[in-house]
Amino acid sequence: MDARKQKVPLPGSERVILPGARTSGRIDPNETVRVTMILRPRSSSTSRIAAAVEEMGTLLPKDRLYPTRERFAADHEATAEDIAKVEAFAREYGLDIVEENPARRSVVLMGTVGRFAGAFGIRLRRYKHPRGNFRGRSGPIYLPADLAPSVQAVLGLDNRPQAKSHFRILRKRAAAGGVSYTPPQVAGFYNFPSGLDGSGQSIGIIELGGGYTTNDLKTYFSKLGIPMPNVLAISVDGGGNSPTGDPNGPDTEVMLDIEVIGSIAPKAQIYVYFAPNTDAGFVDAVSTAVHDSVHRPSIISISWGDSESSWTQQGIQALDQAFQDAAMLGVTVAAASGDSGSSDGVKDNLAHVDFPASSQYVLGCGGTHVTVAKGSGTIDSEVVWDNQPSDGASGGGVSDVFPLPSWQSGAHVPPSKNPGGRVGRGVPDVSGDADPSTGYLVRADGKQFPVGGTSAVAPLWSALVGLINQQASATSGKPVGYLNPLLYAKALGPADPMRDIISGNNGAYEAGPGWDACTGLGSPDGAKLLAQLEGKARGAK
Repeated sequence: MDARKQKVPLPGSERVILPGARTSGRIDPNETVRVTMILRPRSSSTSRIAAAVEEMGTLLPKDRLYPTRERFAADHEATAEDIAKVEAFAREYGLDIVEENPARRSVVLMGTVGRFAGAFGIRLRRYKHPRGNFRGRSGPIYLPADLAPSVQAVLGLDNRPQAKSHFRILRKRAAAGGVSYTPPQVAGFYNFPSGLDGSGQSIGIIELGGGYTTNDLKTYFSKLGIPMPNVLAISVDGGGNSPTGDPNGPDTEVMLDIEVIGSIAPKAQIYVYFAPNTDAGFVDAVSTAVHDSVHRPSIISISWGDSESSWTQQGIQALDQAFQDAAMLGVTVAAASGDSGSSDGVKDNLAHVDFPASSQYVLGCGGTHVTVAKGSGTIDSEVVWDNQPSDGASGGGVSDVFPLPSWQSGAHVPPSKNPGGRVGRGVPDVSGDADPSTGYLVRADGKQFPVGGTSAVAPLWSALVGLINQQASATSGKPVGYLNPLLYAKALGPADPMRDIISGNNGAYEAGPGWDACTGLGSPDGAKLLAQLEGKARGAK
């Protein structure tokens, strides 16, 4: 058989039907589908990026050399040969090419279900599920033998919801004993640096549903006495700013992210990348933000994710590659670690961590419960957020996918609680207030109410990095970028910029002195972290 005609399974593309889903009928073969093909980085490019990021992790910001997005694209974009192979494949099966982006190493195809089924050797069916109806498949994707080595992932054939938003609204029965704070008040608890407002910084937010209204934002910031920040919605894969009108839905996630960042760093430009909640949408949104040569965000906040076990290997690899690109470009990515404790909501009696927080190129953000001394504005005590089983808990644990990063080798990450006791990437890295009973005052869909969840901690840390980048830009002309190795490095100095959380658990894992799988290194002293980074950038000993 001609090798060009022979088809082979694409490694890592295997899907299983989402648990709890049931078939609801056949799909019209003439239904139009949009699919993203992610091409593999050049072999030399892969090793060069990995080596450069590893070396960068040992350097302080002043010594790091970040390429421009244009330079990065020129050095690491997809090859013309690989793109030509995809073009030939598309022509053979009657598929239209609607977008080619060599920098993101992606080609977007459009065609009918029938043509895609023939092209990739799959069968698609319609499914119903409590999280939403979707078009699904099982088994691997097949590609021509001569094309398969050029392809890392084929995403979008199956459009099941890929991620969950990690916010928790304070339940009515708990409201009587709860207290809520504005984001600037929370920033004050953590001693965020004063005199900074995010001027000159661009912060990206990834959203996979919902939307915001200008009226809600104007009202919210007016009540805080803070100028409304500049917010721009950017469409990815047809996603858009689409408020549902339901505060129990994704609108609250969108508003929480914007309001936390916008009230702490009000002069920063905020770009909200809206994409469909699918594997293709998630990957395309992140890669679009990372390689956005127009808006150039130096920080990306992600409050969406799901257990590593819910992802295909190809989806994890494609998204992780985008995060590695971000580290190379000096972009800090912060992601929520999940709100369901050490199980991450998976009902198999095993421990799971949330992706993308489990990527070593992402700052994983866990959750705490804070007690604030009355009248002082300072934290009296802080423990792991754990209101299981019904009211959430800080996600965290040991990755089943990613190995232990070199910069985490001294953190005493414990063996996984799962059989085999694997030692892998420990999650989270840092933490912050996430308990809805000590949550953030948020406005969404015309209502104001307390919200918690680790999805509040990702924008909290993103805002802090925005303030730090503002100062870093003034002193060294560079953002801090890939922050994880710096937080774990002893080189930061004797004054630890983290508040160690030593009490509580998230189910399978206990907090204790030093890093733990509930709250990571702890919550921040923002001014101390800035002072250390700024001092080192100026050559202080």
